[in-house]
Amino acid sequence: MPETLALTLPIRQLAEFLLRTGSIDSRFSGFDRALEGARLHRKLQKAAVKSHPDYKAEVTMRAQYTVSGIDYTLEGRADGIFTDTDGTAAIHEIKTTTQPPELITGEQFPEHWAQAQIYAAIYAQQNDLPRMRVQLTYYQVDEELEFDFAHEYSAAALQDIVTDLLTRYAPWAKRAALWRAESRASLQTLHFPFSDYRPGQRAMMNAVYTTCQQGGQLLCQAPTGIGKTMSVLYPALKAVGDGGPVFYLTARGTTRLAAENALRILRRANPELRLRSITLTAKDKICMLPRRDCTPEACPYANGYYDRVKDALWDTLDTPELTADALHAAAEKHRVCPFELGLDLSLWSDVVIGDYNYLFDPVVRLERFFELRGDYLFLLDEAHNLPGRARDMHSAALCKSAFMQAKKSLGKGKSSLKNALNRVNAQFIEWRHACEEAGSHRTVFSKELPDAFVRALTKLCDPLEIWLDEHRDPGETHDAMLQLYFDVRGFLRCADTFDDHFVFQTSAHGSEVRAVLLCLDPSAFLAQDFAKGRAAVLFSATLSPAGYYKDLCGIPDAKAVALRSPFPRENLGLWCASHISTRYKDRDGCITQIAELLAELVSAKPGNYLAFFPSYSYMQKVADAFAQLCPAIDTLCQTSGMEEAQRAEFLAKFAPHPGGTLLGFAVMGGVFGEGVDLTGDRLIGVAVIGPGLPQVGPRQEQLREYFDTTRGAGFDYAYRFPGMNKVLQAAGRVIRTPDDKGVVLLIDDRFAAPDTRRLMPPHWQDLGLINSREALQKALHTFWGK
Repeated sequence: MPETLALTLPIRQLAEFLLRTGSIDSRFSGFDRALEGARLHRKLQKAAVKSHPDYKAEVTMRAQYTVSGIDYTLEGRADGIFTDTDGTAAIHEIKTTTQPPELITGEQFPEHWAQAQIYAAIYAQQNDLPRMRVQLTYYQVDEELEFDFAHEYSAAALQDIVTDLLTRYAPWAKRAALWRAESRASLQTLHFPFSDYRPGQRAMMNAVYTTCQQGGQLLCQAPTGIGKTMSVLYPALKAVGDGGPVFYLTARGTTRLAAENALRILRRANPELRLRSITLTAKDKICMLPRRDCTPEACPYANGYYDRVKDALWDTLDTPELTADALHAAAEKHRVCPFELGLDLSLWSDVVIGDYNYLFDPVVRLERFFELRGDYLFLLDEAHNLPGRARDMHSAALCKSAFMQAKKSLGKGKSSLKNALNRVNAQFIEWRHACEEAGSHRTVFSKELPDAFVRALTKLCDPLEIWLDEHRDPGETHDAMLQLYFDVRGFLRCADTFDDHFVFQTSAHGSEVRAVLLCLDPSAFLAQDFAKGRAAVLFSATLSPAGYYKDLCGIPDAKAVALRSPFPRENLGLWCASHISTRYKDRDGCITQIAELLAELVSAKPGNYLAFFPSYSYMQKVADAFAQLCPAIDTLCQTSGMEEAQRAEFLAKFAPHPGGTLLGFAVMGGVFGEGVDLTGDRLIGVAVIGPGLPQVGPRQEQLREYFDTTRGAGFDYAYRFPGMNKVLQAAGRVIRTPDDKGVVLLIDDRFAAPDTRRLMPPHWQDLGLINSREALQKALHTFWGK
């Protein structure tokens, strides 16, 4: 054990860990409780300034203590500091609660007092004060009542409180500090798990290591075959130093598995490695119950969770690889919620693997890490998905039908909830009339926030909460009401951030009316998120043009590298059928020509092929024409809304060593357009029909207009760049390993245009242009003949 153990500890985490008791209870908290609490904090802080002119809000606190042989660095942020009327310095701690007013005694949550007492001890010590006052304010959100409680302490008594807490925490601190020391020492000797490097891999790792060590952001376009996962994880771990953890964030579950596998390889190659990793899984997927209900009455794993979690943590910290299966086993053993256990264990982990939303989504981000800026490393896989995902995270939608169904489910009679629902519904009716007058698209956009609607939603929350409190039995009506409540709170949360990066959209289709707060540009939000860590590496096979992704991801000063494909260029046959236009007005006229080109493609060599289309309807038209032209060739068509089992069945048809020929029809940007790894002869050819431009519509035109105004590149941002990304992803399904050999056929004259050619990766420089079926036949014969 090192002679001196050092540990940095958030003050709130210390207090809650030691003193919090009881059960998990999600009722009324909603998923935006933290944001609502922050809004109320600001309200109370502004009020405090009026009575205390020297009031300072959100004061960062940091101090060092040595207790039980451990050097602690305590850090946190006090809600407020002020001088009281009698001249005594005071710490102000604000908490929001839904507890009934009669239960708010000021003593029900000892962890709240402890948090404020630590702030007071630090402030008294740093300012040489003999005494401090601690004021704890509870704001009851349902009835909008404020409860103030205060205690006065000598500086010595406050120091005794801190010393006692740190002494109680010492066994945990020693375990954490010892693990950290051993882990960081083992990372210094960590060696690469393979005997040699793939082409381009060393260059990628050097760029990642430099960025992680020096700070900043890196945009890395790394084609398939370089070994992207290992190429970012290994150098990030080597550069982590005294910081961490490393966050490996992904857009899909399959890439989380890739990160887990890469860590297993590192552990096997480095038996002395001390590295604890955790994979965070969505609450619904990891829940132990048939139907998730996070209340102590319904869930035995929620009931008494905080009374048992420390034993579960102490036991589970012996497991270095905390996958979903490991969390399930620990949760079952200790009778605790596996989702919450995973979140608690993440604070003790060196690598955290999870979805983008744990950093970027304001609803579910890991505030336990990101309340203050940290020395974190962010690794973002498939980063081309981030701008679209971030747009969705910061947008919100509500439908008229949900409110009407809620009203019907209440039955006959009057109530305050019905009245509130009627006021919301009346606003939807007004919008339906406006949409009907707007023309064929029946859509209206506004740059103004619908204030009257927001007020009506705000007034709906209280009676809706009361109804949920009085009707706790699960069922279809309860579930619908609960979902409506969550959706309303989410809309209000989004309304708080509405500015010139948003538009408000209403659209009507039949009796349905939809209201959307649409985030057009998420870059400002993402910039704030990236600032919470030391460094970020965004990597994908398709991140071109780099300036577009730097801009939309809020990292304008990021470095960018584009690596070449490590595979032999002669293994890929790449052609563009430049004599065909798939523009919307030309599509029906070239169905037969496209079917004939596909027939030539699959006839040149038996095997498995995929053809990607801009829409389901056009895909089906070409599939029908191809079936008539080549009835002996097996075909397979993607359908809308395929379940996971159906997707697996579709991919299973692309078996290795096929005895004949199979042509699969799919849509660009769909579930088969990226993240599908059909190696070897499971896939030997891909056709991409059209440049992947998003369908022209009111929403896409809003994006074009916005980026025309703000960037002078509306068409590129709204159509060309996202479209080309889908093309490159679809084409990337073929040639997955050094031994693969395959062909890609691009069908549309726009692929030959300079504006599109400049977006193609370096290994596409050999793109050949063909202008007839016969020319394609000859090119394929030559390629496969080699």
